[in-house]
Amino acid sequence: MKKVAVIMGSDSDWGVVKNAVSTLKEFGVPCEAHVISAHRTPEAAHEFAVSAKGKGFGVIIAAAGMAAHLAGVLAASTTLPVIGIPISSQNLGGLDALLATVQMPSGIPVATVAVGGAANAALLAVQMLALSDETLAAKLAEKKEAMKAGVAAKDQKLQAEVQVL
Repeated sequence: MKKVAVIMGSDSDWGVVKNAVSTLKEFGVPCEAHVISAHRTPEAAHEFAVSAKGKGFGVIIAAAGMAAHLAGVLAASTTLPVIGIPISSQNLGGLDALLATVQMPSGIPVATVAVGGAANAALLAVQMLALSDETLAAKLAEKKEAMKAGVAAKDQKLQAEVQVL
């Protein structure tokens, strides 16, 4: 099975990014997490992206805030799919990171999830890997059924409460 790389621009992003790692582990997807800065360690970012496919990675998740160039820098140096997680900041609440992540130039695609959407980034990575892995595809189907059952149970509880009023 291919691995997923979870790269964050700063260790301060770990509070959000750990949700991606735990979601990947829930599905049994091997992953690695690293701190690599697009601005402070651009050579390391380039080297990681260039060598990722050869090291068994199938998807890269990149989380960054403020001038969030990490996902784009990685995507520019690899043919692997890159998923960006914009991280919220005090200045603009993550809007700056969202725009920097989603507004990529033609030819350098980055799939972008919501600000702080680490779990969805992981689920999207799992969906990508599941295209060629029936075991993962089955786990995703089970997850969807569990979510559906959870919503039905919540509605049933609500309906009982409405009847009491």
